[in-house]
Amino acid sequence: MNVPNAITMSRIPLMFAIVGLMYGEWPGAATLAFALFIGAAVGDWLDGYLARRQGLVSNFGKLMDAMADKIMVIGIVIALVEKHELPVWLALVTLCREFLVTGMRMVAASKGVVVAADGGGKSKTVTLLIALGFLLGAPMVSRDGSLLFHWDASAFVGLVLRLGLYIFIAGTALSVWSGYRYISRNSALVFGDDRPRP
Repeated sequence: MNVPNAITMSRIPLMFAIVGLMYGEWPGAATLAFALFIGAAVGDWLDGYLARRQGLVSNFGKLMDAMADKIMVIGIVIALVEKHELPVWLALVTLCREFLVTGMRMVAASKGVVVAADGGGKSKTVTLLIALGFLLGAPMVSRDGSLLFHWDASAFVGLVLRLGLYIFIAGTALSVWSGYRYISRNSALVFGDDRPRP
């Protein structure tokens, strides 16, 4: 396995670490969760950059990069819903879109075609990652920040949470739009008649 693919695959165990830290009550857990999330987001850019620079772009890399993004987002979103920091309907829309697009990619892959992320899908991912950054940053400020600096940041934390929610709603709208584009652009490939001709 080359370095870009290793960076891509590392985002999967990182998701479990971040979600576990989101439930940690000890000082520094929220800050560490946020730091690991930023590291994963940087890795999302770095793996593609290294693959292009070193000429290591592959179908495996394209497919797993998109899958690792989905796993990261879905894992954190489920935890945020359970912690009552995201409405369940937003999570359901996001989950439905991701499963639909993943199913479409699997059908395309069974026919020997790898459908890579396009501009709309990448914009959706970046928007959702920014939203999750706000939602993970809020407990870092409210818990670890207050312990370090002994300040009442409740108003600021409330603002950060609202911004995170609004950006997530925007990301959800982008998810629906980009999902529609994926399906409409590849409908002939995915829904076409693949029965063997006589």
